[in-house]
Amino acid sequence: MGKAFNIFLAVFAATGSFLFGYDSGVMTDVIASENFLEYFDTSTGSAIIGAINSTFSGGAVFGSLMGGLTMDRFGRRKTIMIGAMIALVGAILQAAAQNLAMILVGRIIAGWAVGLMSMSVPVYQSECAHPKIRGLIVGLSQQMIGVGFIVSTWVGYGSSYAEGNLGQFQWRFPLAFQAAPALILVCGIMLFPESPRHLMEKDCEEEAMRVLRKLHFDGTNDNWIQQEFHEIKTTIAAEKAITVPGWRIMFTVPQWRTRLMHGVAVQVFTQFTGINVIGYYQTQMYQALGITGQRVLLVAGIYNCVGPLANLIFIIFIIDRVGRRRPLLWGTIAISIALICEAAINSKIDKENPDHGLSIAGVFFIFCVTVIFSWSWGPISWVYMSEVMPMQIRARGNAFATGIGNWLVSTFWAQLSPVALKELDWKFYFLFVAWNLVITLPVVFFFFKETKQISLEDIDLLFGERALGALPKDINNGDGDLAQVQETVEKPAA
Repeated sequence: MGKAFNIFLAVFAATGSFLFGYDSGVMTDVIASENFLEYFDTSTGSAIIGAINSTFSGGAVFGSLMGGLTMDRFGRRKTIMIGAMIALVGAILQAAAQNLAMILVGRIIAGWAVGLMSMSVPVYQSECAHPKIRGLIVGLSQQMIGVGFIVSTWVGYGSSYAEGNLGQFQWRFPLAFQAAPALILVCGIMLFPESPRHLMEKDCEEEAMRVLRKLHFDGTNDNWIQQEFHEIKTTIAAEKAITVPGWRIMFTVPQWRTRLMHGVAVQVFTQFTGINVIGYYQTQMYQALGITGQRVLLVAGIYNCVGPLANLIFIIFIIDRVGRRRPLLWGTIAISIALICEAAINSKIDKENPDHGLSIAGVFFIFCVTVIFSWSWGPISWVYMSEVMPMQIRARGNAFATGIGNWLVSTFWAQLSPVALKELDWKFYFLFVAWNLVITLPVVFFFFKETKQISLEDIDLLFGERALGALPKDINNGDGDLAQVQETVEKPAA
């Protein structure tokens, strides 16, 4: 089947990423519904709105960390399916909410599910991907996150026209729609093969070879498949001889600690682009620019279409050619410039009588942020994080990086942002600019590695050594000498 099946698998698995995008974006339109605000006796700038968004992110922290356990125990596919089943429960609670407590619990459960899938889908995709198209394959996660945002916005926009006795339809239907992709995942994910690397980890070598051939065989590359199989086998054998998967080992082995920090950093830096703040509170930002009424949702709908289109172009034509580091560097600089321009425009806006030209310019620079993000941090954050972790800590490492680096930081911004936007106004943007230029830019420039078109096993060599230390010379010819491997590990790290 080869490349076509590989891409199809990645797209279907990314239904979990679609849920991520939809669940994250749906509240943008829900909190813009007058019926919702009236029903729950709140307003757009209140701490309650921040709590609704932050509980979602908070639930995702725990979901992500849980994935570190379920992926090693049950596998990649079953972890995605578990996340989809949890998402169904969250969707039902939110759509049927009779009080604020039901909304909050439903958002926590939805976040739990999304956290679980946000870390497991990229790992599943990366372990199934051919090195030459891994950027495209894992970049599909970001693509489907964007598609989820698009669908959430237009479902919300269409539902906003319900009035009178159907007023609650404005927000109940968008929340209920979360169940659709969850059902698709529950019914379909087990029809796809398990990751060949997880199968190898569980000593299912024959099945791992069958999956590798199904994913990558094109009729001419049998030697490459044999080489890939052997490389996966020997690397996992060396790692298993040294240790077993666990949380502590990620922090105690110097090389693995370094690689874990790379994964955490790329997720933290992604949040400090400000993209999720825009995603959650763009309607509030447009209102600050003097855009009101139904036009707010219309502009939000257009915004959510622009990013995925830019992302699609990037993952198809660019990411596997130019690599990871360069887009992150220029993306950091370009997003900072766009945020400075946005702050300058907001500082000149007269809230009572906004200038039409300034309003358009403000919207333009918000749109610039999503385009630049989609050509840099958006797809690369998931690709790079899933690439840099070695097999023995890949599940827990990605769980920790996603849970702490992405969702915990997202929780902070989700809670803080509505109040900060109200109190600090345009000055709020400079918090992100300062972080990007003072911290993100130098860290990426001096420490991040280029991982394009390198097998997951050979990425070990970018960080100095393979499997915690040099593999024994004869491991390529057999099982190797366990004592020699252990002796190598016991030596002080270089």
